[in-house]
Amino acid sequence: PRGVHEGQRIRLAGQGEAGARGGKSGDLFLRVRLARHPDFTVEGSDLIHEVKIAPWQAVLGTELKVPTLEKTVRLKVPPGTQGGQRFRLRGQGLPGISGKRGDLYVIVQMNVPKKITEREREIWSELAKLHGA
Repeated sequence: PRGVHEGQRIRLAGQGEAGARGGKSGDLFLRVRLARHPDFTVEGSDLIHEVKIAPWQAVLGTELKVPTLEKTVRLKVPPGTQGGQRFRLRGQGLPGISGKRGDLYVIVQMNVPKKITEREREIWSELAKLHGA
């Protein structure tokens, strides 16, 4: 049914095994387990989507394309965004029992380059000096 959540139990009256000596069938109980989605994790009616951005995108700001259940939307990431920061897209989550939808939370993670060129090292060193490191 609409709005069902992970771990919820659903009762199907009369769908269980037949009773002893011709008695009526019992009830069948199902426990809901949601399949993993490649883009989202689920928390109640809310969806969580993690996205990796480069450090310069976090510092300067950027615009990301973010998947929802229906389409791709644009999310403006403001300058100075921190790793682990959450952005909420209202009404883009799963439908609840009442029909009202949860939210989609986009969590920004930093994607730090593992290998850098000598020129990149110089630029990062200069930035460190500018910030007193």
